[in-house]
Amino acid sequence: MRIGELSRRAGVPVPTIKYYVREGLLPAGRLTSPNQASYEETHVQRLRLIRALLEVGGLSVAGIREVIAAIDDPERSVHKVLGAAADRVVPCYEGERGDDLGAAREAVADLIARRGWASDPKAPAAEALAVALAALESVGHGSFAEVLDAYADAAERVARVDVDFVARNVDRQELVESVVVGTVLGDAMFAALRRLAHVDASVRVFGAGRQEGA
Repeated sequence: MRIGELSRRAGVPVPTIKYYVREGLLPAGRLTSPNQASYEETHVQRLRLIRALLEVGGLSVAGIREVIAAIDDPERSVHKVLGAAADRVVPCYEGERGDDLGAAREAVADLIARRGWASDPKAPAAEALAVALAALESVGHGSFAEVLDAYADAAERVARVDVDFVARNVDRQELVESVVVGTVLGDAMFAALRRLAHVDASVRVFGAGRQEGA
């Protein structure tokens, strides 16, 4: 297909497609003449993946480039691809670090050890959790950490469902893409589900009142 057809099929403007090619996110088309290139169905799928990672997953162009490089690397294990995707979507926090953060890091390391998780206490996700716990402490809600293990229980169940689902794919390319999409877009889906459940739980605990979803 020509680039115009590719643009229509994927819902991505032609200048954006050319930008993705320049940035190494999308393979160039096969040249059929000095000024024309032909594109395949794989280009459509890759463009849809890029859009999902960018618009829903919130990844930067640089982050998407790293994730796609992991997808396209046949030597990289699925586990390492999952790690590459997860590290890109975990928020990075900057600013002053107080005493609360040191204690929070210890709490996170203890949680990982206590639950026997094969996770690095210095990984971006562990740091993000520590920053969140420290922020709770700094605003006077450190007691919220009491529910940390309940959250960890839920996270384990969701993670197992995620991994079991993507493991059904036999083709490596589909498997790897499923891992990436599930990691990035699964976070957005779970956050939305949690908000819906919050509204329901609030009504059940505090009464109907005004059932607002905002």
